[in-house]
Amino acid sequence: MASIPTPPAEPQDNPDGYVGLAADRAERLARERGWSTVRSLPPGAIITMEYRAGRLNFEVAEGRVIRAWKG
Repeated sequence: MASIPTPPAEPQDNPDGYVGLAADRAERLARERGWSTVRSLPPGAIITMEYRAGRLNFEVAEGRVIRAWKG
């Protein structure tokens, strides 16, 4: 039987630190800090809720991050 792969470690980063930043700056900073995927979403967007290691989500309104969360 094949072993289950171990997901990569996530950056030791606090998503709350991105709130209030301009969306483009927040995305650059997140990638510099090691996030493999950065997803920007408008408020109220319908999204799947599966957890993806290494992904950082931003809710963006008027060009600014208003919420950030892992997965």
